[in-house]
Amino acid sequence: MQDNSKTSLDWAGTYLGILPCANCEGLKTMLTLKNDLSYTSQTMYLGKSDSIFHESGSFEWSKDGGSVILKNTNQQQYKVGENLLFHLDKNGKQITGNLAEKYILNKENKRLTGKYWKLVELNGIKITEVNRAPFIQFNTEKGVNGNNSCNSFQGSYELSEENKITFSPLATTRMACIGNNVESGFMKVLEQTKKITYTENELVFLDESENKIAVFLFDYFKN
Repeated sequence: MQDNSKTSLDWAGTYLGILPCANCEGLKTMLTLKNDLSYTSQTMYLGKSDSIFHESGSFEWSKDGGSVILKNTNQQQYKVGENLLFHLDKNGKQITGNLAEKYILNKENKRLTGKYWKLVELNGIKITEVNRAPFIQFNTEKGVNGNNSCNSFQGSYELSEENKITFSPLATTRMACIGNNVESGFMKVLEQTKKITYTENELVFLDESENKIAVFLFDYFKN
């Protein structure tokens, strides 16, 4: 079998970038390709709207195994490189010239720091409408900050072997949030968390018995 992108590259994963846009400042794009030949994508028209457009479906490989074709209305194609996707034109050709580098999506790697992790599940309950979407951010200096759906918090953390984690006592603002049950639950979970697991897209908090007590997703559009 001849080597090609499909057979020789670790292509499954999430790709990020800002593509050129005819009527906006850029098309901020997050595209995830999965091994089962399904995909999800999120896009935002920068400078035009804060709305995020979601799409999901399946894709297929080109006959030469070098490109993927999304089975959507536009049948958009991407040439697959080493940790890169090259956005192809409507004829399936690679874009050249001065703007060529702007038509590239870069594969996101597995990292904890420098990301906006949005809380989507707390103690097995999906997070829906609250005053503000709860989130947490870690930085390389062992600092942590976020919002518990009402009040902001900050402090520090220690990460050791096997992704065991401890948070320092966290300082919070003191706004009153009547009827908000997420806030107290989130802060209690931070105290209970003893270990984390994470991929490029998902962060999970585990308690002492390694029960899943919180789930976060990487929100590229807040970074």
